[in-house]
Amino acid sequence: MGRIAFLDANAAVAEAAVIAGCGFYAGYPITPSSEVPETLAKIMPERGVPFIMMEDEIASINACIGASASGVKAMTCTSGPGLSLKQEALGEACIMEIPLVLVDVMRGGPSTGLPTRPSQADIMQARWGTHGDHPIIAISPCNAQEAIFETIRAFNLAEKFRQPVYILTDGLLSHLHAKVYLPDPEEVEIVERAAPTVPPEEYYPFDYNYEIPPLAPWWTKDGKSYRYHMSSLNHDKTGFPTVVPPFIQWQEKRLISKIMNHIDEIEKFEYYKMDDAETCVIAYGSVAEAARVAIDEARKAGIKVGMFRPITIWPFAEKQIRDLREKVKRIIVVEMNLGQYILEVQRAVAEKIPIYGVLQAAGIPIRPIQILEKIKNPEKSVEICMTEEELKKFGGGE
Repeated sequence: MGRIAFLDANAAVAEAAVIAGCGFYAGYPITPSSEVPETLAKIMPERGVPFIMMEDEIASINACIGASASGVKAMTCTSGPGLSLKQEALGEACIMEIPLVLVDVMRGGPSTGLPTRPSQADIMQARWGTHGDHPIIAISPCNAQEAIFETIRAFNLAEKFRQPVYILTDGLLSHLHAKVYLPDPEEVEIVERAAPTVPPEEYYPFDYNYEIPPLAPWWTKDGKSYRYHMSSLNHDKTGFPTVVPPFIQWQEKRLISKIMNHIDEIEKFEYYKMDDAETCVIAYGSVAEAARVAIDEARKAGIKVGMFRPITIWPFAEKQIRDLREKVKRIIVVEMNLGQYILEVQRAVAEKIPIYGVLQAAGIPIRPIQILEKIKNPEKSVEICMTEEELKKFGGGE
């Protein structure tokens, strides 16, 4: 049996990583994510598992790539500017198909911005932060308990699809304590890395004709008997570079199709009180909890409103959001930024129904009352604001 604990989401992610079989952690402290490595620094050495505090964020993710390439499950964690520094190596992990879990506790920005305040402004960076065509998987839990099971799922997806996977939390969720249940590994699905069945002399690390599972190349956990080469350049089955245009085109498409052709195994979402809803609130992460309170209050007033909550942020829930066009009269997107996920919603809905936003980048949570006011009157602005005199004191204008 598992155990009951009182944890914030940072500690919950750390504990869940150990349950999932994380065999290596490398990171650099940065608020508001530092409790993740702080927790792991206590747990992992006690279990004889490598925990390394690196000199910076770039070294951290590269160390994790090397550890994963050697056959162990690896994780790193960061916030804001640290995520920006990791992007080049994240692209390397994508093209070399490295299983890797990257925790991003989102905070205000750009640049140093608001180091200790919550935000959801890394949504587009998670999708498009590194250059080139590449797939990505990003998960956004809404509370500490969900963070536990979604962290385990993130490791499973990383292993199954040979793919970097984001866990996106924020500076609010990361520090909210809650009673949680930590399962034993035997209680949950744990995906382990498949080993090749061919002899070493027939082994090629990127031979897609003999895939285990049929989504990603063979990999080995035993570097002694199986030798392999990996390159951040486009490569053939040997892992060595190639510039053959038709093969490169096929390879780039395959990186994306290995995710998009198995979308049903990756997508996860929640419908809340949507059976008769005329208004749909779309919210994710900690903001979804505020939206849930607002929806309950609106229902008491007789307003037919519900919520669609993407738990898997990327790949985008294209089908589900397109289907909303036929079910509701309007959509309200709530997020702690000035408009990122709402852009994808607008693209999918294609002006079939009105879309409104509750968008805030002030470094404080979006309150249920703001969402409730928007539900009651979608045309009304619910932004926090100052008087003209107060703005002038801070150097603000009209």
